[in-house]
Amino acid sequence: MYKCGVGILSCLASFTDTIEKVHLIIQCSVTTKAVEKILERALTGYELSSQEGVILLQQTDIEAIAAIQDTADQLRRLQAGDTVTYVINRNINFTNICEQHCSFCAFRRDAGEEEAYWLNWAQILEKTSDAVQRGATEICMQGGLNPQAKISGRSLPYYLEVVKIIKAQFPQLHLHAFSPQEVEFIAREDDISYASVIVALRDAGVGSMPGTAAEILDDRVRRILCPEKINTATWLEIVSTAHQLGVPTTSTMLSGHIETPQQQIHHLQQLRSLQQTAYDRNYSATITEFILLPFVGQEAPKPLRRRVGRDQPVLADALLLTAVARIFLGQAISNHQPSWVKLGLTGAIKALKWGCNDIGGTLMEEHITTMAGAIGGTCMEVETLHTAISSIKRPHAQRDTLYCLLTKEEEVVSG
Repeated sequence: MYKCGVGILSCLASFTDTIEKVHLIIQCSVTTKAVEKILERALTGYELSSQEGVILLQQTDIEAIAAIQDTADQLRRLQAGDTVTYVINRNINFTNICEQHCSFCAFRRDAGEEEAYWLNWAQILEKTSDAVQRGATEICMQGGLNPQAKISGRSLPYYLEVVKIIKAQFPQLHLHAFSPQEVEFIAREDDISYASVIVALRDAGVGSMPGTAAEILDDRVRRILCPEKINTATWLEIVSTAHQLGVPTTSTMLSGHIETPQQQIHHLQQLRSLQQTAYDRNYSATITEFILLPFVGQEAPKPLRRRVGRDQPVLADALLLTAVARIFLGQAISNHQPSWVKLGLTGAIKALKWGCNDIGGTLMEEHITTMAGAIGGTCMEVETLHTAISSIKRPHAQRDTLYCLLTKEEEVVSG
């Protein structure tokens, strides 16, 4: 009886295991069919729902992920072509003194603290002059929220002076400067409207606004990541105001930390809606690109680092999100860019096969991500980008900040 009982139990266990495998096969089959249907509709220009976006992000099956990659690559080809673009630019983080204490930031310092810095006018001009000599067409300028950065007790005149000293000597340069967070900081310090700040910066010579400080556009996440930063509604309001006033912006997402797939898609949904609003209302400016910024935690403050549990981005996760972003944003935002600073150049080149059409800028220097422990470096030579792009048999072309391709003559002039 004992042996017989064991045999029956063994048979039952085997039968149960078989049933579970059958259920799993059926479930995978149903999921695969759902994914196929979503991807087929995306290729026809269909706008995915948030639920469909989440389904794509939650895929673990190798074949399903391969289909998502292929669809993203096809859409990239349809929406942006095969040419991989890049911009010759310099990143100037003019100060790391900041009033805020974001849980992911290894860049900020208090005034007087070791490693705190604040560039003076001469240092900013020196960096700008060097960039121009190396062929830059763009200066990207952002910094910490330094309460001491004032002229005659006001913030806006300081920021305007930064712009004016650069444009006075280098009028041909495009200034991609000052995030929505910095706009809010200036407006708050001087008790003026966001529109007043944006108009003054635009008229002084700022050509576009970085779409940073977005992190994840979900206040439940923001209360943990960056409780002192502007909330989601304020970020969206400032970016939309910029569009109304003729100032193009970029858009970003800080991914791979504490956010869920649902929150990632909600973030993309809000960017898509923001862009659609600009189109529907005929604003003179829109979002020019989407940049995925995977979280680097190696030197981040310990509480968040422990919660996330790793130091560097997971490339597979970043690539899947890159592909889903291309599919979900659809025709709303046609230019997609990876971060070679965060992923390394090898990872960024892989992203060009997952929906990206642009490799970003040369930067020449970068402090915020590098101080967080990123391994991608701080400067990329044009020749290095050319070689990397050629390795995947795609053509390359230099562009300006607003994605206009430069002719050979313009490239020479800019240098």
